Amino acid sequence: MRRTIIASILALFVTAFAFLPADACTNFLVTKGASTDGSNIISYAADSHVLYGELYFRPAADYPKGSKVKVYEWDTGKYLGEIDQVEHTYAVVGNMNEHQLAIGETTYGGRSELRDTTGIIDYGSLIYLTLQRAKTAREAIKTMVELTSEYGYYSSGESLSIADKNEVWIMEIIGKGPGNKGIVYVARQIPDGYVSAHANQARITTFPIQEKNDWFNKEQTTFHSPDVISFAKEKGYYEGEDKNFSFSDVYAPLTFGGARFCEMRVWSFFKDINPEMEQYFDYASGKIEKNEQGIATNRMPLWIKPENKLSAHDVQDFMRDHLEGTPLDMRKDIGAGPFERPYRWRPLTWEVDSVEYCNERATATQQTGFSFVTQSRSWLPDPIGGINWFSVDDAATSVYVPFYAGMKKAPEAYREGNGSMYEWSETSAFWIFNMVSNFAYLRYNMIEPDIREAMNELDEKFKKEVAEIDQKAKALYQSSPYRATKMVSDYSINAGQYTFERWKELFQFIMMKYVDGNVKKEESGEFLTNGTGVIELEQPGYPEWWYRTVVEKTGDQFLVLGQDNVPEKKEKAAMVSISKTNMNIMIGAIIILALIVLVMLFRRKR
Repeated sequence: MRRTIIASILALFVTAFAFLPADACTNFLVTKGASTDGSNIISYAADSHVLYGELYFRPAADYPKGSKVKVYEWDTGKYLGEIDQVEHTYAVVGNMNEHQLAIGETTYGGRSELRDTTGIIDYGSLIYLTLQRAKTAREAIKTMVELTSEYGYYSSGESLSIADKNEVWIMEIIGKGPGNKGIVYVARQIPDGYVSAHANQARITTFPIQEKNDWFNKEQTTFHSPDVISFAKEKGYYEGEDKNFSFSDVYAPLTFGGARFCEMRVWSFFKDINPEMEQYFDYASGKIEKNEQGIATNRMPLWIKPENKLSAHDVQDFMRDHLEGTPLDMRKDIGAGPFERPYRWRPLTWEVDSVEYCNERATATQQTGFSFVTQSRSWLPDPIGGINWFSVDDAATSVYVPFYAGMKKAPEAYREGNGSMYEWSETSAFWIFNMVSNFAYLRYNMIEPDIREAMNELDEKFKKEVAEIDQKAKALYQSSPYRATKMVSDYSINAGQYTFERWKELFQFIMMKYVDGNVKKEESGEFLTNGTGVIELEQPGYPEWWYRTVVEKTGDQFLVLGQDNVPEKKEKAAMVSISKTNMNIMIGAIIILALIVLVMLFRRKR
């Protein structure tokens, strides 16, 4: 992808930080047997502080034999080289192509010495080149292996989500070091009826060893490079038996950060769909148990069976998670401030008295460029069956807009080139969503409910409209595929523009409602007056615990002088506090004594 010189310089400046947990992504994978309507679903959040959220659109095209395509690193715009172009490329809408093939990724990094700095294919180019060349998930895996084998793999370790209308796969790859073309990899098909996830930590551990890759044999559900184990032994990474070889533990050894910042996001998703996953909280918190070979022994499974089937809209909500309802709920510790903001500005780790501490890293995060939830639906024609539910900026304050696989161009508000990270655009969805989210960060627990109401409004609108468009377009497709495709394309473009306009209205509304620390009273979007034209408003201030913290930290700095009986009031408050503490201790003691008596009675009866 071409970038301007300024963009390249900016991106190159941050390349050294590209694989830190602060710039990280999240993928959820749902097979058709685990979805409510039989869709194969994957999600992806592209979480980089320097990534501009826009919808990449590539029309199908034909090229003369012998044509070349220039490859630019997706993260930085650096020119890497050129490769042979295929004679025909498929249309691509974001990360889904016209055949309902969708690909997402998360960077896990892994062993840094295995990055091939001489390679031509970086992970981003690998995804988008593959989407232009493959029809199915199996073809995609084969294409990625062939591209990296011929031209070399420039990036570090990646986990990939790959879905078509019939199958869902997770694939993990890493290079072989400078000057060595190709990748070592393992790809596993998610069993139908199950879900998986990955979030910047390699997750494939042991796997069935195959004699060869029979790419289109439906019975083969695991592919791997022939040297995936022998290469590790040659490099001195592994000495055990082949059957115990763990791709993740060998090529991306698990650390505290890999668990707390990465696996925690997987756990937060898993525990909501299967209560048995609660048992892995300690592991996800960073308490890793390893054997003598350095293999983690308390890891979560690669895939699980959900208690209830999931819809695409369920997955969208999981992408908005801040660890709510867990011991690490980001709204509840003091770092959230008085307005329960579930965000922590970077860096992700920090020190006090030379001791290192960390912030939490949730699925929803402020640095998201774009995210999506794709549906691949086998019972519908490809232009109608594929939907890329696409959003820009922070997923927790954004809307997933339905973009059909058959669309012919991107909406103006979402198209490439309409603004950038250093270029403001009044017509850009990315910037209007950032205006809303960043204003909400100031007083999150007050403003977020207004945003949530608008999100729910559009979620329900699109859910209803998509069901209607599906049926109309499917019926029309039988007589005129062209007109049916035009129908879904026009709808997608209009939905994108409508969302942009609705969010402009929302920003204007919340700015007026919450300006200057006040809250104007309103009903159904109409501001109330006192009957003489003066707006009614509230001044909610701060919660009591915040005021108490201020007094504890500052003493009498803010004391209003001239009050009566201040010492007595303080003494009385202290006595009340002591009384409450003593009461809690007493209640606890009574409960413990009661339990002891019950245990003694139970033993006596036995």
